[in-house]
Amino acid sequence: MQVPAIDLRRAQFDTPTMIALLNRSASCPQLAARAHFGPLRIGTIRAPRVVSKCAYLLRKLELSGKSLLICLVPTKVIAVANQKGGVGKTTTAVNLAACLAAVGQRVLLFDLDPQANATSGLGLEKTEGNSAYRVLLGEGSLLDKIKSTAFERLEVIPSEVDLCGVDVELARAENHLLRVADALQPVRDSGRFDLILVDCPPSLGILTLNALAAADGLLVPIQSEYYALEGISMLNRVLTQLRDAGVNPRLEIFGVVMTMFDGRTKLSHEVMNEVRGQLGERVFQTVIPRSTKLAEAPSFGKPIIHYDKYSASAAAYEVFAQEVLERLNSHPQPAVAAAPAT
Repeated sequence: MQVPAIDLRRAQFDTPTMIALLNRSASCPQLAARAHFGPLRIGTIRAPRVVSKCAYLLRKLELSGKSLLICLVPTKVIAVANQKGGVGKTTTAVNLAACLAAVGQRVLLFDLDPQANATSGLGLEKTEGNSAYRVLLGEGSLLDKIKSTAFERLEVIPSEVDLCGVDVELARAENHLLRVADALQPVRDSGRFDLILVDCPPSLGILTLNALAAADGLLVPIQSEYYALEGISMLNRVLTQLRDAGVNPRLEIFGVVMTMFDGRTKLSHEVMNEVRGQLGERVFQTVIPRSTKLAEAPSFGKPIIHYDKYSASAAAYEVFAQEVLERLNSHPQPAVAAAPAT
């Protein structure tokens, strides 16, 4: 997939959009915008400075007779899924999103689980009409459903119980597996987010299949128990079917993370070794320990790094977030050929 490019000579942008463009500059063969500007944030930089920096970039490019194109990194969509319940799926989605936001990533957490635990875990109420239900049925835009959280650079599309009706409604609808992909496209095109995490229901129903059809990769949290590998094998079969049917040819397992790990038990170590032996490098090095603080945090509407930032679980999720970033950056998108300045 080619990286879209923006010709700054022909475009008119407001300040937030220009900041997003400069922050998302990935590669410009003749001049790297980030090397000159560093990261910029809305609210910490004034419009005149943005204009000045953009003018400086354009002038440097014009003097060098080089390209005026800045290549942008496409927004990645990662589905967090496991059809087996109680494996720490929502806990991982919420805390990974918070840790990535804390290190500067602009993250959208899409709560696609009718239980809405990710929504309440970020301190938001389960409010009727706030979910993506109507959008998935073709009414309105998903951009209008995005809500701010108390945590910088982290936003959410909430869920509520009405999403339970989507399985029935979409089962008899046209293109029923592509509704989430179609709804997310304007969000991806907006350039507002570096990463979209989709918290899926603990099943392989239509909502989860929709999330997989929209995702670039699948993150699978698995509990340190002997039934763990059964869930992975079933997900692998579903992924193969979706690829072979042409629903999402790019879909692959982004990674597997071991959760609820108890280092005091022989069982946890045996399961971890077996999972690593079968799945190899797909398994992240970081393991998430079982923790009372981690279990308490959702009841206060906070991710663990904001509830007890010095706990072992907070440290584990922070290290895990760094691993996720490294894996995301290890497969850069190809750049568009630069166009010469006129």
